[in-house]
Amino acid sequence: MSGGKKRSWRCLLLRIGYAGFDVGVLLAVLLLAFLLYIHLYGGLMLSRHPEKLILQESSQITASDGTVLRRIPLPESGYRITAQLDEMPQLLIDTFLAVEDRRFYSHQGLDYRGMARAFLNNTVRMKISEGGSSITQQLARGLYLDRGQNLLRKLNEASIAVALEKRLSKKEILQLYLNQIYMGQGQYGVQTAAERYFGVSNLKDLDIWQIAALAATPKGPSLYNPAEHSELSTKRRELVLRIMHQQGLITYEQMAAAMKRSYQPPAAVKAEVAGASYIDASLQEAVRITGKSREELQTGGYTIVTGMNIGAQRAMEQTFSRAEFFPPDGQDRQVEAAMVMIDHRTGEVAALMGGRNPSTGSLNRAVIDARQPGSAFKPIIVYGPALESGRYSPDSLLQDRKNAFGTYSPANLNGVYRGQVSMRMALQQSINAPAVWLLKQVGISYARGFAAKLGLAMASADNHLPIALGGLHTGFSPLKMAQAYSVFANRGILNEAHMVRSISDNQGRVLYTHVSLPQQVISLNTAESLTMMLRQAVNEGTGKRARLNIPVAGKTGTTQLDLPGVSSKANRDLWFAGFASHYTAAVWIGFDRTDKDNYMTAGNGVAAALFAQVIGKALGGG
Repeated sequence: MSGGKKRSWRCLLLRIGYAGFDVGVLLAVLLLAFLLYIHLYGGLMLSRHPEKLILQESSQITASDGTVLRRIPLPESGYRITAQLDEMPQLLIDTFLAVEDRRFYSHQGLDYRGMARAFLNNTVRMKISEGGSSITQQLARGLYLDRGQNLLRKLNEASIAVALEKRLSKKEILQLYLNQIYMGQGQYGVQTAAERYFGVSNLKDLDIWQIAALAATPKGPSLYNPAEHSELSTKRRELVLRIMHQQGLITYEQMAAAMKRSYQPPAAVKAEVAGASYIDASLQEAVRITGKSREELQTGGYTIVTGMNIGAQRAMEQTFSRAEFFPPDGQDRQVEAAMVMIDHRTGEVAALMGGRNPSTGSLNRAVIDARQPGSAFKPIIVYGPALESGRYSPDSLLQDRKNAFGTYSPANLNGVYRGQVSMRMALQQSINAPAVWLLKQVGISYARGFAAKLGLAMASADNHLPIALGGLHTGFSPLKMAQAYSVFANRGILNEAHMVRSISDNQGRVLYTHVSLPQQVISLNTAESLTMMLRQAVNEGTGKRARLNIPVAGKTGTTQLDLPGVSSKANRDLWFAGFASHYTAAVWIGFDRTDKDNYMTAGNGVAAALFAQVIGKALGGG
C-alpha cells in the first residue's frame, strides 16, 4: 500500500475516532442531564406540593341513629374513604402486588424489567400502549400528573417515583396507592370500592372472589369494575384468580370456587330523606364550631353526627311535597315555606326544611332572619314579659280601645273594641289593641330584654311599639322562633338549638361533642301560664287548625301586604309557632318576593294545619 493510501486511511480512522468521541461525550452529557433531571424534578414536585401526600377523603353526615344522610363528593366529583394498611386483609394486599407490581419490595421506584418489556412491546406496536409502571409510578401519576401518554410525562413519572421512594417507606407508598387508585364509578380506593360494589365496610370481611374483582379493576376501571360490563369484569377477575393461584396465594380449590361466584350488586338503600336544607345548615354550624373551612370539612374524612330524627324529617318532607297543604301559587312564582322542629328537651333540631323543594346550596329560608313574625311574636314580646314582671296574670284585664301613641295608631282587624279584655282572651283571639297597650305598660326595654333571653335579640331600629304586633325591621328565622317557643314548652329552660351532635376525624378521634347547658331563662310560672294560654289559642282561638288528639299549644301570625291597588286581604307572611309532646316547631309560608302579582289571600290557618300535619306524622299519627 502506497504512503498516500496509508495516510488516507489514517485520517479516516482519526475522523471516526473523533466523531465517536464526540458522540460518546454527547451521550455522557445527555445521560448526566437525564440523571440530574430524574434526581431533581421529582424532589422539586414533592417539595412544592406536600399537600398531595394527604389524600382528600369524603366526609359524611349522619342522622341521630347513624343513618348516613350524605357522603360528600370530592372536588373531582368522586368519593374516597381511606383505610389503614392493617385494616386490609393480607390477601388483598398480596393480590394487588401480584397483579400490579411483583417486584415492589425489590426496586426503588422503577421496575426496569417491566419498563424494558413495555419499551419492546411499544416499539413493535409503534405506539405507547403499555406502561410497565410500578405501583410507585402509578401513585406518582395519580397524585401529580394528568392522564396523557408521552415520553416527557413518563420521564416525569419516573422522577417522581424515585423521589417518593426516597421520601416514604414501602408501607406508606402501598397504603397511599390502595387509597388513591381509581376504581370506577367515581370511587377512589379499595375501601370505597368495597362499599360501593359489595356493600362491605370491613375490608377483612371480603371474600376471595371479591378481592380478585377489586384487583382486576385498576387495569381498566370503566371496563372491569364489577357493576359495569359484567362479562369483561368476570373474565378479568378469572385472570386475577389464576395469578393468585400461580403465586401461591390461594389453593386450586379456592380458585375454582371463586370462579363460580357471580356478581350481585348490594341491595340499593333508597334514601328515605333528602335533608338538603338540614345538611347545609349542619355544615354551616360545623364551620362555626370548628373554625375549619367548609371545603376542609367536606374533604377531610370527617363524620358529622347530627340530631336529625329520620321519622320527623321524613314526615316534614312528605308533607312539604303535597301541594294541598299550601296556598295557591302566584302568577309567576311558587309560594314557598320553611319549617324547623326542635326536641325542646335537648335543643336538637329534629327536622328542618328551608323550602318546598330544597337542594344542596339553595336558599335556606329556615335559618335566615328575614321574615316579620306578626302576631306569633306577641307571646315573646308582650305577654311573656308582662307575666314575668309579676304585675300581670292571665286573668288581668287589658285596655281594648282605639288609641294613638304619637303617630302610631294600631287597629283591631275586625274593627271591634271591647273596652277591656282579659290577657288570655287577648291572646286567644289575637286582638291587637290590648297587645300594644300592654307593651307600653311593661316597657319596650324590659320586653326586649325578655325576648333576648329566648335568643331573639333585636336591632336598635326595633325600639318602638309596633314590635307588639311583630312589626320588625328585619325579622327572625323559623329556627329562632322555634327556639324561643321551646322555652315555653320546656318549663322556662333554654336549650340552645343545634344540629351538630358530634364531629370526629377519619381516625375516629372525636373533635367536638355538643355539651348541653340548660339555662332557666324565665320563671316556671311564666312558662306554665303561657303554655296554658297558648293551648287555649289552639283549642278555641286562631290556632284551631293546629289541633291534634294530644295537647297542642301555639300561636298564629300574619303580616299583611298593604300595597296600593291590592286587596286588603292580601298577606305577605303566614306563621304558626307551637309545641306538642316533646317537639316545638315554627312554620313560615310566603313568597320570596311578594308583590302585586304574587301574594296570598289564605289566612294563617294554613300554617297551623301544616304544623299539625307534620307534628302528627312525626309523633306517629299517620
